[in-house]
Amino acid sequence: MKAKKLPIGIQTFAKIREQQAYYYVDKTPHALRLIEQGSHFFLSRPRRFGKSLFLDTLKELFEGHRELFQGLHADSHWDWSVKYPVLRFSFGGGVLGSVADLQDSLNEQLGTLEERFELPAQYPDARSRFKRLIQRLAEASGCKVVVLIDEYDKPILDRIEDRARAAEIRDALKDFYSVLKDSDPYLRFVFLTGVSKFSKVSLFSGLNNLQDITIDPRYSDICGYTDADVDSVFAPELPGLDREQIRAWYNGYNWCGTSVYNPFDLLLLLQQPHAPALLV
Repeated sequence: MKAKKLPIGIQTFAKIREQQAYYYVDKTPHALRLIEQGSHFFLSRPRRFGKSLFLDTLKELFEGHRELFQGLHADSHWDWSVKYPVLRFSFGGGVLGSVADLQDSLNEQLGTLEERFELPAQYPDARSRFKRLIQRLAEASGCKVVVLIDEYDKPILDRIEDRARAAEIRDALKDFYSVLKDSDPYLRFVFLTGVSKFSKVSLFSGLNNLQDITIDPRYSDICGYTDADVDSVFAPELPGLDREQIRAWYNGYNWCGTSVYNPFDLLLLLQQPHAPALLV
């Protein structure tokens, strides 16, 4: 097997897959299983565990960029004749210290999406803009809309030491996320990620069809690398390393199913594999 580049810190599916220059562990079987199983999902995983990359994989899949999936499971198992409009939001960058900061972020992201789809804002507030954007996209495209939200909880966690401020941000997010319930007839698929366990009562009130797959054994390895992944995908990087030591040091994550390696830590090891304890 030919050695490839290590995708350290890369969260963009297209960048990894273009020219297939980087190693990639195929997570599209999980993506297709999710889509077949239902329409509204939540996943919690630690930071730097591949959540953003999986979300971006879903985006490229729904948008129908088949060229990026050549040789992967989805290539021959997905209906590429349909392309869905995708709205992706991310709160992973920067610190949102107040409701005003959150509103600025929402308005900026909504503005970018409205410009992309050539649908100017019709309302000044983020909630109404979000709701109308979903409706107009569904009507204009003839397809239901996909909504992907990365690090849904980070604005709250950014101010978790200030309970009053965190509660204000939580309430503002609750108002924004309530659009997902109101827009259900126009939605094809919704996927949210974060690092903390969500509360349907405090943040997603009424969104009773949101399935939490965090500890679903079928999706224990939806992010991260399994033993089989390390031995097959990363085989060219293993000669000279003590495989049992790598397993003992890095294969310690489990969500009631298959154990996985933290991808970021493993990739750093493979980039600098000269720690004496890990050499054969």
